[in-house]
This record gives sequence, C-alpha cells and structure tokens, in this order.
Amino acid sequence: MDDEEIKERRFRTTIGGQALIEGITMLGPDNRAAVVRKLDGELEVKDEPRKWAANKHPVLGWPFIRGIFNFGSSLIHGVGDLFWAADLTSEDEEEVEKEEPSKMEQWVEKHLGSERAYGVLVGVTALISIVFSVALFFLLPTFLAGFFDQWINLAIIHSLIEGVLRVVIFLLYLYLTSKMKEMRRVYSYHGAEHKTIFCYEAGLPLTVENVRIQPRHHPRCGTSFLFVVIVVAILVSSIVFAFIDWSNMWLRFLTQIILLLPVVAISYELNRLVGRYDNWLTHLLLRPGLWMQNFTTFEPDDSMIEVGIEALTLVIPKEKGKDTW
Repeated sequence: MDDEEIKERRFRTTIGGQALIEGITMLGPDNRAAVVRKLDGELEVKDEPRKWAANKHPVLGWPFIRGIFNFGSSLIHGVGDLFWAADLTSEDEEEVEKEEPSKMEQWVEKHLGSERAYGVLVGVTALISIVFSVALFFLLPTFLAGFFDQWINLAIIHSLIEGVLRVVIFLLYLYLTSKMKEMRRVYSYHGAEHKTIFCYEAGLPLTVENVRIQPRHHPRCGTSFLFVVIVVAILVSSIVFAFIDWSNMWLRFLTQIILLLPVVAISYELNRLVGRYDNWLTHLLLRPGLWMQNFTTFEPDDSMIEVGIEALTLVIPKEKGKDTW
C-alpha cells in the first residue's frame, strides 16, 4: 500500500485507550477491553459491553455535561482496570491470597458483599486521585502564587503567575514520573497504545511490523487533554478573579474548586472540536500537548505492541464507520 492510498484511507477514530501495569485498556463504541500480560507471559483479557448512560439519561449526552460525566466514568473504570492489572502482575500473588483481610476489609465485605466492597474501594481510590490532582495542580499553585501578592495589584497578573506555576508543577510531575522504572514500562505501553491506534487509523493490517513504524505521539491523548485543562483553568480564573477579592487566598481556593467542573466541561468540548479538524491552527494548538508526550510515552517492545493489537481488535465495531470521530 503506497503513501497516497494510506492517506485516502486514513480517518480519525473515537476509540481511545489507557496504559496499565503490563497492559492496555481500549474503549470502543460498543465495548471496552483490557489486556494484561501476566508473569507467565500469557495474555489475560477482560471484555465487557459498554453501557451508554446517555441512552437512559439523555441529559448526560448534552454538550458541557457529557465531558464531566465521561471524565468521571473514565477515571473510575481506569482505576478499576489498574487494580485488576496489579492483581494479575503481582509477584507475591500467592502470599496476597493467604494474607488475612484487615478488620476494616472484613466489615466492608460483610455489610456490602465482595462485589460492592470492590466497587467502594475503586470509588474511594478514584476520589483520592481527584483530591490529590486538585491539591497538586490547582491548590498548590494558588498557594505559591500568594507569595507574589505583595508586588502585584492586578487579578490578571496574579492569574498568569498562578498559571505559570501550574504548568511548571505539571511538567515537573511528568518529568519525575518518567524517570521511575515502573512508570517507564507503563509509559511504554502508552506508546504501544498510540502506535496501535495510529496503525488502525491508517487502514493498515494490525501487525507488529505495521504498528512498530507508527509515531508514538498522538494528538487525541489524555496528556494533551490535561494540558488543555490547565490552559482553560488559567483563562477562566483570569476572568473570574477580576470579579472577586482575589487577594483572599481561601476565597481563591474555594473558587478554584468550584471552577473545576466547568473547566473540565469546556476542555472536553475544545478537545473534541480540535480533534475533528486538521489545519495549521489545530496543529498549533496541539503542539504543546504532543511535546509533553515525550515524558509520557516511550518506544514499546514487540510484546507490548502485541498487547495493544489484542486490546484494539476486541473493540473495533462490527459496523464500519461507527467509531469515526
């Protein structure tokens, strides 16, 4: 297949993924699948139908509401898949099975049942993740920016300083996690996920050879989305802070928390809009997020690519074009 034919067959898919511990999750229009390579080298597969809440509650599919719901849903399912992958790849799996559950675990399982107890654990972990992210990327920059208040008297200048601090903290976080040995393997699976999706979008057969030559930086990546969230938060806070007493740090903390949901909603819609077009403006807007993927994606080996191919194959819809962006 020559370059012109590939160009004609290329399209944008709505299928997205997430890197796991020794695995990958893929989310398609009809189902979601997670594939993990166990310690013995075999692949473990979890394939389940996708439930569209908007079918039952149409309001959840409305613009600026769907982003909040989809973000929360993705976070909860992502945490659940991480737990599942961690269990499958634990070197001390037998010891874990023999370990006596704590009194708290016994109480939760007794009153809720094992399945609901697991759901509570996933939900609590997702909540902790949100709290940690808000504290690190929103509240900490707000606190640090307070040290500059004695030299500035304009809300927009304060917001810019806070925004710069937020970007610096975010970049430092990405850099430090990219240096961790365990995270480098997760980020390599992240690269395999991107390469596999690129291969599928190019209309090429999903083989290790075809996937290997694809780029690892993908424009519709979660890293890029997080960067958009940060930028939108800077712009929104610059407007809102002009109408409140921004010199009050506690009021700034409260405002940042209140603004989080609309910021996620706006960022989601912008991400969908930019991902739909291919021109100089969208390339410019996507460039910072693509650059940040230097920290969150690494070149995968062939075994990782095999996992990506298996996961993607499971979620490709039978109806051609159903997953077109």
